Amino acid sequence: MKRSLEALIKKDLDKKIVLLSGPRQVGKTTLAKALYPKTAEYFNIDSEEHRLLIKKTAWRRDCELVIFDELHKLKKWKNWIKGIYDTEGVRPRLLVTGSARMDAYRKGGDSLAGRFFSYRLHPCSVAEVKDKYQADEALERILRFGGFPEPFLRGNEAAAKRWRRSHADRILREDLRDIASIRDLKGIETLVEMLRRSVSSTVSYESLSRDLQTSPHTAKNWIHMLENLYILFVVTPYSHNIARSLLKAPKVYFYDTGFVKDDPGARFENAVACALLKRLHFLEDTEGEKCSLHYVRDKEKREVDFLTIREGKPEFLIETKVANPDIAHLKHFSRSLGRVKPILLARELKREIQLEGVPIKKASHWLQGLEA
Repeated sequence: MKRSLEALIKKDLDKKIVLLSGPRQVGKTTLAKALYPKTAEYFNIDSEEHRLLIKKTAWRRDCELVIFDELHKLKKWKNWIKGIYDTEGVRPRLLVTGSARMDAYRKGGDSLAGRFFSYRLHPCSVAEVKDKYQADEALERILRFGGFPEPFLRGNEAAAKRWRRSHADRILREDLRDIASIRDLKGIETLVEMLRRSVSSTVSYESLSRDLQTSPHTAKNWIHMLENLYILFVVTPYSHNIARSLLKAPKVYFYDTGFVKDDPGARFENAVACALLKRLHFLEDTEGEKCSLHYVRDKEKREVDFLTIREGKPEFLIETKVANPDIAHLKHFSRSLGRVKPILLARELKREIQLEGVPIKKASHWLQGLEA
C-alpha cells in the first residue's frame, strides 16, 4: 500500500537528511525501502553486523539512498550523521527512521539544525486509504482492527488481537528500556490497561498514582515516556477565551484505535482524535505551521471533544457522537471562540443536515476529506 508521505519524502531527500519517526510497525521501513526499491542500502542498528558496517561507513556510494533504521539508539547519533552530511552531502541520500521521538534520546549530542527535514508517519486514516476503500468501510476497519497496516489490511479479528499483543509486549519490554531505566515495568503495564479503559475521559494524575501506588509525578512521567514511544498521545484542555475553563486535566488517546477497550463511543472518539492529530502533524511537517489539538471543557462540565489550532487560531470545534446529535455545547463554545467552525461528526447518520448553524456530518465522509 502506497503511503501519502512517499512523494514528499522523496522530494526532500534530494536536499537534506530526512528523519522519519512513528510508532513501531506503522510502516516506516516499508515506506523507506519503497522509495528506491532497487538502489537503496538498508542498515538496522539492532543488527550487530549492521552496527559494525555503520561505524565503518561501509555503504556503497553509488546507491540512490541509505536507510538507517533506529539510528537514534546509537550513542551520539546526531554528531555521527551530521559528520556524514557535512563531508559527503546527500549523495547518496540519507534517511533515518525511528520508532520513538528522536528528541527523547539524550544520546543526541550536537544539533542537526539546518540539515534535515522531519516527518511523522501515522497509522492509516480514512483519508489515506480512500483510493482503496469506501469511507464507511475504511472507518469500520479502523474501529475494529486499528489503523496499523498489518491488522488493517488483513481485516481479521483473531489476527489483529495476536498482532496487538506482541506489538505492545515488544514496545513495553524492549523499546522502553532504550529510553529510560524502568524498574516497575509491571506498574507501566497496569497503567496502560487503566488508560485503555479511560479513553474519552479526563485523566487525574493523583487518581492514577493512588491506584498504581506511586507518586503523581511518576504517573505523569510514565505517560510522557509512553508518548515518546508513540503508544499514546495527550490532548490538553484549551483555556484561551474560555471562561471558567479547566486548566490541567488531560485526555489520553492511543495511536492504535483497536487497542481501546470495547466501548463504541470511546473507540469512535479515539479514531477521530488520531485522524485530527495526523492532519495537524502533516501540516507541521510539510508546511511548517504550528498546530495543536485540544478539547474544551468548563467548570459547569460543558464539553466539546476537540478543538484544532493552527498558527495560534482556533479552526475546527468538533463533537463526536455515535448517534443522537446534541449541539448545545458546540453552540456555547463557538460563541466564546469566535471565528471557529463547529462540526458534529456522527458515526451513524442517514442524512447530513445543519442545525442552528452547526453542520451535522457523517463522520466517515468528513474524515475522508482530511489531508493525509
